[in-house]
Amino acid sequence: QDVLARFGARAPPHRGPGHWGAMVLTELGQKITGAFRKLNTAPIIDDELLDEVLKDIAAALLHADVNVRYVSELRSNVKKRVLLESDAGGVNKRKLIQKAVVEEMVRMLSAEKDPYKLVKGATNIIMFVGLQGSGKTTTCTKYAHHYHRKGWKTALVCADTFRAGAFDQLKQNASKVRIPFYGDYNETDPVKIAAEGVALFKKEKYDLIIVDTSGRHKQEQALFDEMQQVAETVQPNDIVFIMDSHIGQACFEQAKAFRECVNVGSVIVTKLDGHAKGGGALSAVAATNSPIIFLGLGEHFDEFQPFEAQSFVSRLLGMGDLKGLFQTITEAMPLDKQPELLNKISKGKFSLRDLYEQFQNLQKMGPMGQIMQMIPGMAQLMPKGAEKEGVKRIKRFMVMMDSMTEKELDCVVNMCDSRRFRVAKGSGSRMDDVHMLMDEYKRMEKMVGKMGKSGLFGKGGDLTQLQRNPGQVMQKMQSAMDPRMLQQMGGAQNMMKMMKEFGKMENMGGMMDGLGGIDPGQIQNMQKMMGNMKKGGRR
Repeated sequence: QDVLARFGARAPPHRGPGHWGAMVLTELGQKITGAFRKLNTAPIIDDELLDEVLKDIAAALLHADVNVRYVSELRSNVKKRVLLESDAGGVNKRKLIQKAVVEEMVRMLSAEKDPYKLVKGATNIIMFVGLQGSGKTTTCTKYAHHYHRKGWKTALVCADTFRAGAFDQLKQNASKVRIPFYGDYNETDPVKIAAEGVALFKKEKYDLIIVDTSGRHKQEQALFDEMQQVAETVQPNDIVFIMDSHIGQACFEQAKAFRECVNVGSVIVTKLDGHAKGGGALSAVAATNSPIIFLGLGEHFDEFQPFEAQSFVSRLLGMGDLKGLFQTITEAMPLDKQPELLNKISKGKFSLRDLYEQFQNLQKMGPMGQIMQMIPGMAQLMPKGAEKEGVKRIKRFMVMMDSMTEKELDCVVNMCDSRRFRVAKGSGSRMDDVHMLMDEYKRMEKMVGKMGKSGLFGKGGDLTQLQRNPGQVMQKMQSAMDPRMLQQMGGAQNMMKMMKEFGKMENMGGMMDGLGGIDPGQIQNMQKMMGNMKKGGRR
């Protein structure tokens, strides 16, 4: 994270992929945050101020095309809750109002029904349905790419014989992300193509088989009949409806019509990056009790984000998403590798090979703009679009390291000028680029050495004293981090709060002996943020 923040720091600002800032919904978050700020700065919280704050929030939601009935319910429920709970002794009215608003927004975006959960090691058949022009074929590829990056064996089947060029589009998309696909130019029966494709990939034991079906310009009966026939033939584990968010509140009727025809299990909302009706689309789909599982944020394959109501609202309001951050990091870095890295950190050891592995882990985590949004207080650290430049630079560095010998990667030989020249020539880079790589490595090595000497990590390290002696841990943390970076993170107090939040999480992958109940995944995560982001403060 530090490398991306540092390397992309001077990139020209623009609406980059993966940023919530690229979404018009960001304006909604800013307006609600502004209403909360008014609440926090007021000396007295009375009914008049509460009405004013709720009025601002309601106006923001209506501007985002949320149905007036849902907005009215939110205002009414928040008022009732504040009246009931504010009389209790010791209640912080400001926090109560903020919490009530957040919880009502989460409720508005949540469906009672849980989405289908893919089973690793089994064959999961997922059928995509939707109107023509909703971004269905592109979303199929995004979905496949998302799970392919996580290690799933995925495949695509083009059963769209209605739209000219559908197979060519899927073929081109699948080739870009290196995912196998099946289709037939000469066959006009979508049911036959779907059956053949699914049978082929089942035989080859694929984990995830995605079937792309035909769309129409409107809700024609022929479309529904075809969907039913394909569904009856391939027997999908889940039917995913692709919803174009441009139509706003009209999503309700469309999603309802599809659910009445086929057993729609979940919804993916697309095109949330270019209009002001995203709020209406999200709330309308949730109202049909069809759980939203992903959001499409742009045309690129990585502009695709899992949806969970609590996390979405938290990030929308700039509060971060530590749970999502932890899941992303543990998926990128296997649990069996964490103790090994933690041991190296505790000894202050860090090689170019370790740096290469961290670059690989960063690539698995997805767009860095999304990761930064998960860290409280970090959303504005990186300029919009800066992560693109950072990713390019990391890829160039990895190519340079691919030209190094085993001894050079393990740092057992000195990288003299002749070795650097050879690496530059072998990787097609300039000597200045190789010097830059080595400078960044030396900074990382120095930082890891400082962290190892601080005694924060390792068996019996000071992190075991987190609950009992937070002051001592905070002091060591301040000495190990760049002061400007620590300030951007909200200070040591905010870092302590984040660490405690990680400690409360369940299913963190097991405990590490001698670490006082702190999970290695938690420590690994904090190592990334404390160490790797140090350079993010140097601009």
